[in-house]
This record gives sequence, C-alpha cells and structure tokens, in this order.
Amino acid sequence: MNTQQILINGERLKNTIEEFADFGRTENNGVTRLALSEEDKKARDHFRSCCEELGMTVKVDDMGNMYATLAGKNNDKPPVVIGSHLDSVKKGGRFDGVLGVLTGLEVVRTLVDNNITPEVPVVVANITNEEGARFEPSMMASGVISGKFDKSKMMASTDTEGVTFEKALNEIGYAGDEANRLKEAQAFLELHIEQGPVLERENLKIGVVECVLGMVCYDIEVNGESDHAGTTPMPMRKDALFAANNLIAEAREKLSKLDDNLVYTMGRVNVSPNIHTVIPNKVVFSLEARHQDAETIKQVEEIIHGLTTSAGKEECNVNVTKLWSRDTVWFDENVVNEFEKAVKSLDYPYKKMVSGAGHDAQFLQTYIPSAMIFVPSVNGKSHDEDELTSWEDCERGVNVVLQTVLSMVTN
Repeated sequence: MNTQQILINGERLKNTIEEFADFGRTENNGVTRLALSEEDKKARDHFRSCCEELGMTVKVDDMGNMYATLAGKNNDKPPVVIGSHLDSVKKGGRFDGVLGVLTGLEVVRTLVDNNITPEVPVVVANITNEEGARFEPSMMASGVISGKFDKSKMMASTDTEGVTFEKALNEIGYAGDEANRLKEAQAFLELHIEQGPVLERENLKIGVVECVLGMVCYDIEVNGESDHAGTTPMPMRKDALFAANNLIAEAREKLSKLDDNLVYTMGRVNVSPNIHTVIPNKVVFSLEARHQDAETIKQVEEIIHGLTTSAGKEECNVNVTKLWSRDTVWFDENVVNEFEKAVKSLDYPYKKMVSGAGHDAQFLQTYIPSAMIFVPSVNGKSHDEDELTSWEDCERGVNVVLQTVLSMVTN
C-alpha cells in the first residue's frame, strides 16, 4: 500500500468542525466555549463519543486532559500524539484550538477507513484550559503536566464569579487520575490556525513552525507632578504624560532598528489622576517584545533600561520593572523535518516560520519531541467571531498531519 496516496475526507472534516461549533456558537457564527463551562462539557462529551465509536479508549487525567487512544501493534511503545484544545475565548472563532483536536480525530478515522493498524498507539489529546480566558494562566494544564506550574495553585485559580478551577472541573465530571497524565510519546503534533496574516499574504498554505518566540514584558513608570491645567505655565510643568509620550517615541525608534523580525507592543497605559483639568503626575505603560534570538532580546532590555534617562526635558523620574520573560522554545528538529517532508510530498506551498503566540506544544516540547504546523487565517483574524480558515486549507493541514503520522506509525 502506498500510504502517501491516502488522504482525509474533507467533507467529513468540515461537518465535524461545524458540529463542534454548535457547542457555544454565537449569533455572529463565532464560539464562546470557556474552559470547564457547560459548553465545554458538551464538546468533551461529544469528543469522547466520537472516539469511542472508533474503538478508541478515552482516559482523563487530574487536570481534565483527555487522551483518546487507538491501539497499535506494539502498545508498550510510546504513542504518537495529536492534539490541541477545545476551549475558546469569549466570542472567539470556530477554528482556534478545536481544529487541532479534530485533526487527530480525522486522522484516526482515516486510519480506520483504510484498515490501517498503526505500529504504535495513536493518541488524540484535548488539553484543558489553553486559553486562560476563564481561569488564568493560559496553557494551564500543559504547564502542570510539564512541571512548569504548581498544581495546587492552578486548582485554586478562580473565575470572575469566584468559582475555582478545581470546583468547575469536578462539576463537569472531568476530574481524572494523575496516573493518566501524558508521560512519554514518540511525538506530539499540533496543527493550529496561524492567527496572523503572513501565510495568506504570501499565498502559502502551510507554515512549518520551528519555534515559539521568547519574550520580555516590562512596566515603565513615569512620575511627575500634578498641577492645575489652566494656571501652570508650560515651562514650569512636570507632565508625566508628555514624558511618557517622549519615551514611547524613543523606544519605537530604537527598537525598529534592531531586527526586522522583532515585534514589540505598548499595549497598556494608565494615566493618573486621569482628569482633564489636572496635569498628569504618573503614567505607567507596558512594553513587551518578542524575538527568537536571545541576543536580540538582550538588546531590547538594554534599550528599555536606557529609557530611564530620556524624560529629563519634562523633569520627570522614570522606573522600569521587569514583569516576566520566557525563552524561545525550539521544536524538535526531527519532528519539524517530518512535517516538512510531508508538506513536500503533498506539494503544498509552505514556509518555515516562528510562532509569536504561545501554544501547549511549547510546554510539552520540554519533555516530549513536539512540533507544530500552521494553516492560513483569513485577514489574520483570531480570538474573534470573524476568525476564518477556508475548508480547503483546513483539509490541507490535516492531510499534512496524516502523512506525518503515516510516516511515523507504518512500515
């Protein structure tokens, strides 16, 4: 049998995506399916049912992660795992996360259709609370099972109503056994929508993801003096907002000269006392930057610390505080190469690229060989009801995963 010629059922994939979108579908054809909500429970129950119909066994671990296993010829060997997450943000889209889970489901359906018994087990995983939209932080469950987060702290995380993660997990009936955690695997494969405009703009169909970008996030605090907005002459003011404006402009100018692949954002600004008749005495703004190269991130931090001398004209004081950072996570080279080989076998136009957003695969990569592929997002939209990936692009992406799995589990 030439397994390279086996392809998925695109119409079935489309119908399955729409089935799952009904669990939390919004009026504008988006999805609200917050982690451990009633909508999430219904999606989980349906996922379990779909898997059991294929003869798969479904286990749940103590974080609510679901693992549906198609038995192989050598069940004592580490499995190939395909997965992502079923939860969404509020008024999100139909593809973010869920497409990666349904990729695994469609791959297994295709194996069963073609009477292929894999050499090793194939597991389809639904990882709990990737989004962090109801319970912070994001990527919570993959963080716990990879040893990045403390389980007790995560269990105590509360939503806006004061409900803890632990209580919600028990209420929907998906608190499982720690013994069921994913401990080893031949590979973890995650398909995800790009959530950005690059593939569409370059008319490419697949992104083979090499890494998740490292990043730093700082708060920059500018302190001046409040005075009356109508009676204080301009030369006698210590206006914290004017000073902050100067700093933002300077930061943008300097950061733009570092590297074309660097992305940076000043996404939050708090002004005090925030009254139109009072000169601002304090401004705090955030500055985060992302890049794959540690040396570039180091240069970013040098620029940020250098900003403390840049508000002298307004006679304001500046303090910078590092909030958090993460190192670049490079995916397993062998798994990345398997993805690339599969894309080439299907003759889809592609590029190697990086991920600026975080994904479960980055935590799992710390103890399981992992990699990702992206499929295009129309207009780069994501975390939005307008999120869209064409059915044809969904099908292409799942075919890449299928070919990769076939290469790993068949002789």
